[in-house]
Amino acid sequence: METATHMLRTGQRGALFQFQMASRDLRNSFQRIGLAWSLAWHDVASRYRGSVLGPFWITLSMGLMVLGIGFLYASLFNLPLNEFLPYVALGIVFFGVMTGTINEGCDTFVLASGMLSQTSLPMLTFLWRTVFRNLINLAHHLVIVIGMLAFYGYWQTANIPLALVGVVLMLLNASWLSLLAAIASARYRDIPQIVVSVMQFAIFMTPVFWMPSRFGKHQIFLDLNPFYHLLQAVRAPLLGQTVQLHSYVILVAMAVIGWLVTFAIFARTRRRLVHYL
Repeated sequence: METATHMLRTGQRGALFQFQMASRDLRNSFQRIGLAWSLAWHDVASRYRGSVLGPFWITLSMGLMVLGIGFLYASLFNLPLNEFLPYVALGIVFFGVMTGTINEGCDTFVLASGMLSQTSLPMLTFLWRTVFRNLINLAHHLVIVIGMLAFYGYWQTANIPLALVGVVLMLLNASWLSLLAAIASARYRDIPQIVVSVMQFAIFMTPVFWMPSRFGKHQIFLDLNPFYHLLQAVRAPLLGQTVQLHSYVILVAMAVIGWLVTFAIFARTRRRLVHYL
């Protein structure tokens, strides 16, 4: 009788039941946060197994790109190198974290299909795996950030606590975008190519390689660009600049609304994701 009752309960398809199951998945994923960290660390370690520099190869290549773009654009636009090079360096590093989290989110459930089909692990564990993997990469890239702030003297005016608030807001928004990409990519395998194309477009429309002041009277387009606010919340405090209050309002609203909508979609599709894979 108990088994029949259990089968009846787990066979429900109501919206409330789906939300409860998704909430349980979220709670269980936090209880297994150590597993997500271990999987992320293993991903990074296995990718560079046998390499001398390991993940620092990415840091080296990013550092060369920063120097190349910094010196070239500073010369082309006649900008002071001590202002432009740190600006570009921080932009590339932190926009790279957003890009990596969102792009790799497309493969979050696809690459974990074997474990999801054979175990009862919470599905959101693999989302935290993607986020942690990019945080580990960011930790390696901090060499560039610290080097630029120290060499050009920005460490004296940098507002580290406010920059950490910006990092938290950036991760909160990048994580729900990553989850949304993961759900869509599990169902439609064309989504990763679309996401990569959108992020490539976004990096050129966001002031990563150029100064916002160059936009002039078209400032409204920057205010409508969410990636601008995400990047500004981290980069501006590190450069000793202020962040406009409306940027924080936009980022908090994005995080709350984005997570509510994405979690509702996750609750609706959670039972079918394994079948999509």
